[in-house]
Amino acid sequence: MRFNFARVVVTCVILFGTSFPAMAEEMTLFRIGTGGVGGTYYPIGKAMARTISNPLNKTDCTPDPCGVPYLLAVAQTANGSVSNIEDIQTGKIESGLSQSDIAYWAQSGTGIFRDRGPFQDIAAIASLYQEDIHLVARKGSGIESVSDLRGRRVSLDDPGSGTLVDARVILDAFGVRESEFEAQYVKAADAIKKMRAGELDAFFLVAGSPSKAITELSDENLITLVPIDGPVATMLTRENTFFSTTVIPSDSYHGIDAVRTLGVSALWIVNKKQSEDEVYEITKRFWRNLPEIQKMNLHPKLSKISLNSAFASMSVPLHPGALKFYREIRDAVANADSN
Repeated sequence: MRFNFARVVVTCVILFGTSFPAMAEEMTLFRIGTGGVGGTYYPIGKAMARTISNPLNKTDCTPDPCGVPYLLAVAQTANGSVSNIEDIQTGKIESGLSQSDIAYWAQSGTGIFRDRGPFQDIAAIASLYQEDIHLVARKGSGIESVSDLRGRRVSLDDPGSGTLVDARVILDAFGVRESEFEAQYVKAADAIKKMRAGELDAFFLVAGSPSKAITELSDENLITLVPIDGPVATMLTRENTFFSTTVIPSDSYHGIDAVRTLGVSALWIVNKKQSEDEVYEITKRFWRNLPEIQKMNLHPKLSKISLNSAFASMSVPLHPGALKFYREIRDAVANADSN
């Protein structure tokens, strides 16, 4: 999205002060759709924005590294994967984070998107990290398996979230119907409040471990994690190729042992209509500047983002601009090896 200088100068004064160098006549706003503030997408999205943003074309951008000249990158809170994909497809935002399974179903017009046709304007910049499906239960509730959710108060997350989609897939596989428990549909931040108030017995959350929302509750000794494993989980990984079996390590949350569960990958999705040159620069600056942002320890999951896993569970085509960057990296490595 393009903005005339006069329409962004006020924002720049607020963000960067009144003294700044001459700017181009136009500046690009690049929004990154994330999730609720209690999940992983939002802090990761904020860190990503810091790797690529440089609206004033500074040459000294400390403490952040210099991003793409005249690009103002902003992380936006959102409902999660499904809403991000929908907003990217319709052009409401330029990019966003999405679970690999949600992105695949949207791009192929299958799964939860089978009645809406394929979303042909979505592409990927990178696969970022593994996301774990957390089933969080109130300590002392007696919930030790998915089947124990019957008759309880359970949040499946906000409508539009990837968590809601995956929770329904899991419940269906375990033979648990939503009508068999008191289903609620709230964000992680609201689930925290309800847990503290004794108004909720369990909630699902798909997020990189450790999740801020769950960390708060574990530090207060209020919760435990319920495993999603066994033959049913194995069947789910066979029928849904974007599910994988994973383990939430014992050091993720205070007082909670390692738990076996299912996982997906977090993808950085972009509208395919975004300029090839722009996405190329965004991809290049992201990977170039990421190590500096990782040193700031803004979120533990940032350390898991690596070029070595940039295509893990890549379920949609790469944007031509991102592909151009990766081909340059490949060719540079090949030339180095031949010398």
